[in-house]
Amino acid sequence: MSASSLAGLRAGGHWPAALGRPVAVFGILGTLLIAIAMVAATIGAAGIPFGRLMAALGVTAGDPAFVGRDGLVLWSIRLPRIVLAVVIGGLLAAAGTIMQGLFRNPLADPGLVGVSSGGALAAAATIVLGDRLLAASGVTLPVAVLPFAAFIGSLITTTLLYRFATREGRTSIATFLLGGLAIAALAGAGIGLLVFLADDRQLRDITFWMLGSLGGATWAKVEATAPFLAVIVIALPFVARGLDLLVLGEAEAFYGGISVERLKLIGIVLVAAATGAAVSVSGVIGFVGIIVPHLLRLSIGPGHRLLLPASVLFGGALLLVADTVARVIAAPAELPIGIVTALIGAPFFLGLLLKQRSLLGL
Repeated sequence: MSASSLAGLRAGGHWPAALGRPVAVFGILGTLLIAIAMVAATIGAAGIPFGRLMAALGVTAGDPAFVGRDGLVLWSIRLPRIVLAVVIGGLLAAAGTIMQGLFRNPLADPGLVGVSSGGALAAAATIVLGDRLLAASGVTLPVAVLPFAAFIGSLITTTLLYRFATREGRTSIATFLLGGLAIAALAGAGIGLLVFLADDRQLRDITFWMLGSLGGATWAKVEATAPFLAVIVIALPFVARGLDLLVLGEAEAFYGGISVERLKLIGIVLVAAATGAAVSVSGVIGFVGIIVPHLLRLSIGPGHRLLLPASVLFGGALLLVADTVARVIAAPAELPIGIVTALIGAPFFLGLLLKQRSLLGL
């Protein structure tokens, strides 16, 4: 790509002047997120009418007959789930945006390189094998062990991938991607074996983990995952310029003053941390990392300085909508959120794939 094209990307192509203004974008997305959160707070098995919402939050006075009950439902059940959905959605969307920038491909997704599968395999192994080992001594498997196992599994998977794809200090993104596909297949086979060995109770736990759910949301889980989102948000400005230049090619990014290998390492670590933290508390939730960046690029442009933080907000809003639908569509039962995101994301992914085929003339 020519120097004039690079100048155009720096000047305006990556930061559009209209809808791409940061104040307008963050204002719209922030308002959308707050509105969705308020609607989600009123919907559920124990409904809270909008007129009683402010009193339940403690902002205004309300009818004493309802304030106690509404406040208990809101602060103990509804709000932890809403906040966790926003955090998980932001993590998955940020991970997807970073991956697409690294691979220079809108079809890239954290689940594609086996990071989510590695976490799910670790969780399934803990459920089946750990439960059986502890059962012999009469000890119940602690609930807190599963998130830790999933997080460690995601990190181990990413570390193995990075070592596999790195040679003489250089990381091959193509090798990383293909190796991830292979590891995802192996993890799927491992999970299938564990499903075969599991009893009925263990099978239900594995199914819950594989389909994804925010049903067990607590403030403790929010406190465990929110720091990861904070670190991701703080790191985004430091990788945005590098990802913008990487779109032009690795050589162009290098001559633009970017340490390409360091950028790859930082990006891979951020993806692993974000995906591992998300999988550790919600199970496998797909397609958020594909849908969010692509929709935002169509509306605000491809510049990562604006795209990355916008993805965090829009990812939180999207997953909150999906979780609200999962809670009410089959009430009083609860549909796994992974099914909802798959129903939305799979047709979107196929449409995007067909578009890529037409662009490539395939």
